[in-house]
Amino acid sequence: MVIKPGCFTCENTIRFDELPPRERIAADEHWRAAHAVGTGLPGWLVLVPHRHVLTIADLTDAEAAGLGYWQVRLSRALQAVTGCAKTYVVQFAEAEGFGHVHFHVIPRPAVLPADRRGPNVFGLLGQPEGQAVTADQMDAVAVALTGWLQQRGEGLV
Repeated sequence: MVIKPGCFTCENTIRFDELPPRERIAADEHWRAAHAVGTGLPGWLVLVPHRHVLTIADLTDAEAAGLGYWQVRLSRALQAVTGCAKTYVVQFAEAEGFGHVHFHVIPRPAVLPADRRGPNVFGLLGQPEGQAVTADQMDAVAVALTGWLQQRGEGLV
């Protein structure tokens, strides 16, 4: 496995067993799901490969197969746990310090204002403290998602 020193995602992968629930919602040999930080939307997840990868084209076939599996499983778990109307799945990996490929799996609540739907949902990312989902809230959602996945034989491998 290729790990890049100084990469936030890689360093969390190395410390997996020490991470709080929000950083280890689900995992297998290729992927880890975590709650996004700095978001105003509970349940906003990121799906990250364990290996340091900068482009989708660099994913192995096994990683690519797992990507589809996890996007669907996490979307189902989000609908069950948060009651969201649908999920958005997005990949950019352009933010400074977050070039490691990651996929946003975002619950879109039925009550989300129209001006925050679609790509405008990213206006809910980068929220200041006091407006962002707290660590305790992220952990509570994470525990519920992990439990839902594990009841179905999915989740942490």
